[in-house]
Order: sequence, then structure tokens, then C-alpha cells
Amino acid sequence: MSKTIFVLNGPNLNMLGKREPGIYGGKTLADIEADCKAAGAELGLTIDFRQSNHEGDLVSWLHEAGEKSVGVAINAGAYTHTSIALHDAIKAVSPLPVIEVHISNVHAREEFRHKSVIAPAAKGVICGFGPHSYILALQALKTITQ
Repeated sequence: MSKTIFVLNGPNLNMLGKREPGIYGGKTLADIEADCKAAGAELGLTIDFRQSNHEGDLVSWLHEAGEKSVGVAINAGAYTHTSIALHDAIKAVSPLPVIEVHISNVHAREEFRHKSVIAPAAKGVICGFGPHSYILALQALKTITQ
């Protein structure tokens, strides 16, 4: 039986492919979803891929993941730097492993992006590998959930 991994995406990620391609590349979120599902199949994982521009949806999906998955990869977008609610939701579903994902290297960008309020609650953080950051997170989740 395949293990389910939730891949959650926050605000503005629905604009990938159009939004700042010099930073985020040309892939759309649909392209990344297809890549994640293909990689998941190779890893023996079922991928439940979602996006919302609303913080409460992400909180609810984390709660749901606590009941229905073995791990979460989350690109919380700007909420990474501001959302105590997401931090608390990640802690609430512990020991479920949650990996924070970023397409860009947030530490090489604006100062306000250097601080993540969700990282202390996450199992780990992957950033700076473009859309491949998602695949690295799936590989890590496969390894730690065996």
C-alpha cells in the first residue's frame, strides 16, 4: 500500500510560470504537481497536491494531513515569514514530519525572507534548488517515513 504525502502550497504559487521567472523559473505549479506525482510514483508514494492563497486552508490541510498522511512538504510562500498559525498547526500534528520547501534560496534574497517562523516546527528545510526542491523534499520524506 502506497503512503500518502501532502504537498501544500501557499499564496501566489498559483502564479508560477508568470511571476518573476528570473527567481522562480518558468515552470507552472501544474508542472511541479506533475513532477511531484511522477517522482512520488517512483518512490512508492501517493501525492496529494494542493494550493491556496488563504492561510486558514493551509492550517486545515495540515490538520487533515495529520489524519491522512505520513508526511507533508509545504511551500508556505510569504506565510513562511509571518504565520504563527502555520507554526502551531505543524506542531499540533507532530510527530508527523513536515518539510519546509522553497524554490529560491531565501537566504540570498531580501532580509525579511531570511527568517522563517515555521522552520522551528518543521523536521527540515529545503531551499534554493528551483522546482527540484519539491522532489528533494519527497525523497527526504520517503527516507524518514520508512
